[in-house]
Amino acid sequence: MRPLFCLSPRYRLDDESPWLEGIDPSRHYWIAVNGEKKVTFALPGLIVSSIDEFKQMIRRFRSLQPGEILNLARISSRCIIRCVTNNCYAVEAEVNNAPVCHLFDQETLESLLMTAHPNWQCAPSHIELGRNLLLRSLAQPTASKG
Repeated sequence: MRPLFCLSPRYRLDDESPWLEGIDPSRHYWIAVNGEKKVTFALPGLIVSSIDEFKQMIRRFRSLQPGEILNLARISSRCIIRCVTNNCYAVEAEVNNAPVCHLFDQETLESLLMTAHPNWQCAPSHIELGRNLLLRSLAQPTASKG
């Protein structure tokens, strides 16, 4: 059994330390944990198939009450957004094999979710982030002995 080790870095759009490395074409949010460039990971983001689905998900996010969750399921991973209190949301992840809750204010997290809009395009410099994610997945073992 692993001991519980939970960090809670908090991110705001006006942070002094740059924590957002970029958003790749597959809508993964590349975050430097607490602004530390050596601890960067890709947080799976929101993907939708239509404008109507986009609007519905944004409305669901905006209506979250303390204690409620919004589950962003993806093919290979999932992202859970938990409303902690008014204007504070926890996004659960694992960093260096430890559970971590990344805290965001509403404005910051909503800005990230807006990249799910079907017309959004990532910055050309962020395409390489998507390649890095693919390389990381190819380095993972496909089967393990149990």
